Amino acid sequence: MQININTDKTIERHNGLDEHVETVVKAAVARFGEQITRIEVHLSDDNSQKSVDGGNRCMLEARVTNYQPIAVSEHGATLHQAISGAADKLKRAIDSALGRLHDKQLHKTPTIVDEEEV
Repeated sequence: MQININTDKTIERHNGLDEHVETVVKAAVARFGEQITRIEVHLSDDNSQKSVDGGNRCMLEARVTNYQPIAVSEHGATLHQAISGAADKLKRAIDSALGRLHDKQLHKTPTIVDEEEV
């Protein structure tokens, strides 16, 4: 799984931030294994000029094999809170989407009825 990290001009990008993002995101989606090909991470501070809580934003977009992209967003008082919250949301969104995909595949399978039961 490839993780691409993007920041706006208000976020100072450094190795520690990259490592933190990768660790949190990989831990959240590890159980989906090879089904995820790439995750785009977008970090920003919407309130960089103000001292207002909740201005830090993390948007995650996962590319899942044989499925449309799944995107989530989270705001937090700190960048770490926004990253963790978005990772949790992404895990739930992928689980839900893959569950629906699995259910559709089950319903497409023709059911065989035993003539004795009819």
